[in-house]
Amino acid sequence: MRLKAIIQYDGTNFSGYQIQPNGRTVQGKLEAVLAKMHKGEHIRVTASGRTDQGVHAVGQTIHFDTSLTIPVANWLKALNTMLPDDIEVKDIAEASADFHARFDVREKEYRYVILNTNERDLFKRHYCHHVPQPLQLERMQQAAKYLVGTHDFSSFCAANNNVKGDKIRTITGISIEQDAANQIIIKVRGTGFLYNMVRIITGTLLEVGLGDREPENVEEIISSLDRSKAGKTAPPQGLYLWDVDYY
Repeated sequence: MRLKAIIQYDGTNFSGYQIQPNGRTVQGKLEAVLAKMHKGEHIRVTASGRTDQGVHAVGQTIHFDTSLTIPVANWLKALNTMLPDDIEVKDIAEASADFHARFDVREKEYRYVILNTNERDLFKRHYCHHVPQPLQLERMQQAAKYLVGTHDFSSFCAANNNVKGDKIRTITGISIEQDAANQIIIKVRGTGFLYNMVRIITGTLLEVGLGDREPENVEEIISSLDRSKAGKTAPPQGLYLWDVDYY
């Protein structure tokens, strides 16, 4: 039986999603719990994509195969009882045998949270990026319009990437809003993303918001296909994998 689950996690104390030899990872914890449930058998978990150290998830999707006869309704409680308190399974259901959490993705949404206040908030330091200087929201919104559509996003991909093939991706929408707590939330939806793409987009939009770049410079950055032309990579703790849609 193949199961599909929606999970959330606080990325603060993880070395990222993907399993690695000497780090605490989300995949590692999930697979350790499943191995225990399956009496030592290794059960591979596949996710919609990896997240880096310090990055959070609200709507990460995973799948795995099991031979256990546990009713689907009981899986949620069983997993959450055994998982650490910084991972939670929000929903789980039986999936078709050919469902794939990564390859069947239609669209993803990431959100980046910026605390735009004079003083930092100690208790939000792991969950947002603090920018004390005033940000010009309208300029950021103007700049974001250039990113929507299908482009070669080479300028917005980390130099140490392992991308095979081209770097053409499609962003279906970007919105930038400020809430009552003076948090600026950048929402980016797209059919696929490159390594650090959302964080580099955020870093570039921040430079526009600070007045260090003009909104129309974003069009030139895209055309340059040169990572050095874009802004700095925003820190990981403000980033959330928010939602994953499937065909």
